[in-house]
Amino acid sequence: MPRSETDLIAEVSGRVVELSESLVTGGFFEEDDVLLRIDPLDYEIALEQASAQVQRAVSELATARKNYERQRNLSKRQSTSESLEDDARNRLQIAEAAQREAKARLAIAERDLERTVVKAPYDGRVRTEQVDLGQFLNRGSRLARLYAIDAAEVRLPIKDDELAFLNISLRDGSAWQKRPSVSLSAEFAGAVHRWSGEIVRTEGELDPKTRMIQLVASVADPYREGTTPLPVGLFVDAVITGGVQPNIVRLPRVAMVSPSEVYIVDSSDRLVRRPVTVLRSQGDFVYINDGLLEGDRVCLSRLATAMPGMKVRVENTEGVS
Repeated sequence: MPRSETDLIAEVSGRVVELSESLVTGGFFEEDDVLLRIDPLDYEIALEQASAQVQRAVSELATARKNYERQRNLSKRQSTSESLEDDARNRLQIAEAAQREAKARLAIAERDLERTVVKAPYDGRVRTEQVDLGQFLNRGSRLARLYAIDAAEVRLPIKDDELAFLNISLRDGSAWQKRPSVSLSAEFAGAVHRWSGEIVRTEGELDPKTRMIQLVASVADPYREGTTPLPVGLFVDAVITGGVQPNIVRLPRVAMVSPSEVYIVDSSDRLVRRPVTVLRSQGDFVYINDGLLEGDRVCLSRLATAMPGMKVRVENTEGVS
């Protein structure tokens, strides 16, 4: 899935007078490319009107200010009434407000004219488009759906107990000390293709039914030259590099006499039950990370009548190392 995806929306109404060749489903574009133009004539006229209104407001404000200054000077010499000075002050305040309003309308007109040119927000690709040359658009009309190609993201479901092997948590990926690397592969177009990325975050929610959590892997610049593009919607296989676990002992699954115990053969060749911690079970093997000591002899044979203290014959004396 794309890291960034955007609905392209018309911010002004009008007829489409220019349409980029890139604005088609599957088309590529670069940041600030002009994707389409809306007829600007009405907005150019509105801009001229707003500009003229500002000039008029500036002139009226200058006149109101001069009149107020004159009335205030006359008032100081007691040559005018207080009501005339108040009236001049009110006219000045009205002129100041009119100028602010005119400038605001000018800013809106400039913005609307600028919005007749629709540009690409980033380097990307067109997922879908719903616009054609000559079409009349209303403000808010959906034009296309775009996505960025600077990075692609892949959702990878894993079991919750497998998080322990990846040295990651449910916190924001920016807080991780190191992001696990991931190798992605998929078969399409008659060949197997591979991409490299890294786990950048988890989606944070655990599916209560499946006990699965979604990891998100990021592949940088998936459309760069010299590499096979990573198409949106492609199903991939993933191999995630886990953390290094020290002092791990791999045993055949048949060595387990219970989910957390094995038989140890002591120095007298007798069986002793030993509790162990199973880090992981995979196929016909289990991986023990606690409970065994260097030199311990683990009973690997399934004995139907085995019990603690029973004497056994040891065929292979090699211990845990």
